[in-house]
Amino acid sequence: MDIEREIAGRAKDIEQRIKKYMPKESGMQQTVIDAMSYSIFAGGKRLRPMMMEAAYEMFGGTDREAVEPFMAAIEMIHTYSLVHDDLPAMDNDDYRRGKETTHKHFGEAMGILAGDALLNYAYETIAAALCKADSAHTIQAFGILAKKAGVYGMVGGQTVDVESERNQTADAKRLDFIYRLKTGALMEAALMTGAVLAGASSWDVSAMEQAGTKLGMAFQIADDVLDETSTQEVLGKPVGSDSRNQKMTYVALEGIDKAKEEVARLSEEAVAVLDGFQGEHTFLRELFLYLIYRKK
Repeated sequence: MDIEREIAGRAKDIEQRIKKYMPKESGMQQTVIDAMSYSIFAGGKRLRPMMMEAAYEMFGGTDREAVEPFMAAIEMIHTYSLVHDDLPAMDNDDYRRGKETTHKHFGEAMGILAGDALLNYAYETIAAALCKADSAHTIQAFGILAKKAGVYGMVGGQTVDVESERNQTADAKRLDFIYRLKTGALMEAALMTGAVLAGASSWDVSAMEQAGTKLGMAFQIADDVLDETSTQEVLGKPVGSDSRNQKMTYVALEGIDKAKEEVARLSEEAVAVLDGFQGEHTFLRELFLYLIYRKK
């Protein structure tokens, strides 16, 4: 399988499907709608909705319309987190995916509002799906996604991450917490939600959560390595911001060689969880490996 070509093809398809869930009305609030669209269509591989759909199919899901609203919602949630992460009060980055960040393009106030709007619209999108489907699986999937995006998930991880800046006494336990929630939570949500919507058992959903945890950890550590070793031209965003902001990272704590070893260990464990399932998961397996060993 040419994984990069497969990802590009699926990403293009997913982007077209997400478009129909975005707000299109014009009016006095048009600026924030434009900022939402600018943010979500500024590039990206659509990895989380891609993982969600692949997990859904692995467990026998066949109804595209059942999973699509959740795919759109998780991309909105992920994008809002990036918009806010780039703000001056956070990482203060001017470029992402080779383009100006939302707050640089529309102003800081509109960057905040665009992030707020994307998060809220994600829940509006799922609420509409709940009214249409009214099934236990849909309700359970909504609960998982909301929790993994909140204080017991991504927001909780971001909180500890911000508090850990310039903290020279930080340890591996604190770093593990940050990575598991800040990055891993939405990957867990993607895999778990796909499984739930397809009717997977509670044991299978729990196993997918474990796979997402390991994948998220490996992904974030690999990102730390890229921030130290890659270039802005390759990544499409500034490099060295972790060191500049005195952020606690696995590379800063253990060094690049140990970081690469940890990426390899976690990736093997994540793939081993997938290989324990009987459902067809060739693409999902290759996607895991690509995410962990990517160059950008």
